[in-house]
Amino acid sequence: MKHLSIIVPDGENNLSSIVGAYKIFTRANAYYKETGKREVFKIELAGISKQVEFYGGLFITKPHTHISDICKTDLVIIPSLNHNYIKAVRVNQELIDWIGDQYRKGSEIASICTGAYLLASTGLLDGKSCSTHWSAADQLRSMFPKVNLQTDQLITDENGIYTNGGAYSFLNLILYLVEKYYDRQTAIFCSKVFQIEMDRHSQSSFIVFKGQKTHGDELVKKAQVFIESNLDEKISVEHLASKFAIGRRNFDRRFIKATGNTPVEYSQRVKIEAAKKAFETSRKTINEVMYEVGYSDVKAFREVFRKITGMSPLLYRNKYNKEAMV
Repeated sequence: MKHLSIIVPDGENNLSSIVGAYKIFTRANAYYKETGKREVFKIELAGISKQVEFYGGLFITKPHTHISDICKTDLVIIPSLNHNYIKAVRVNQELIDWIGDQYRKGSEIASICTGAYLLASTGLLDGKSCSTHWSAADQLRSMFPKVNLQTDQLITDENGIYTNGGAYSFLNLILYLVEKYYDRQTAIFCSKVFQIEMDRHSQSSFIVFKGQKTHGDELVKKAQVFIESNLDEKISVEHLASKFAIGRRNFDRRFIKATGNTPVEYSQRVKIEAAKKAFETSRKTINEVMYEVGYSDVKAFREVFRKITGMSPLLYRNKYNKEAMV
């Protein structure tokens, strides 16, 4: 039998991802046993404290075991954290070291949502793909610049390391792991029992793009503000570079280093975010919104919108604005 360690970090973290992972894997074990097969995992909550409080002491979790009592485990699940990521990393250094050691011994590691901060602190994500909650992406990128952040992806899977996007999308990661460690039929059964949509691969439509401004490059910030203030214009990179008296190549390099996007990608994201808000809150037509955000070609607008959100403008409007469908 394999061993599954669901981590209970010290400090602020989210109980839902711990409980959710525990319940689904426990049910997968039970289903396997009902079909005459052997349970796949011995499931344990593991931590560095005898008990951890959640939500101001409203709930208390008592891990089954201390991590020092686990010599070797097969799969480690790191839950999501609550906002104060720097403190979470500081108070869980023993746990971070243990996770790195387990991976080197052959364990696979999965982080849920902002649990990526603990995983990234091990150094295991350097040069690898990683997803997390879109709202935490800028800080993660700043703290761990060697990580290849992929916030559009709901799940990443690379060299025995798994990460997933935000909030309750962790349920899709757990189903993904159930299918890998058990089989497809067990994953389908769990999806029906817990009523989780199968085979979701993107969190693009849920992302609210606010612009990456936590960097310290004032010239790039001015360029960002200019882009955001001229949504209805088609602004070329040459025009931006000239406006701020900088060479095109140097401007591109500084913009990418500061924001993680090229100027063109940034402009597209700003325009599509404005289009999303228009579709959510008004009854404007696709063409009206398209012109408002500086596009004149329906095909080009549709392609960029789909690339960023994972769905067409019409499907997005119908999904998030029922009144517009009437």
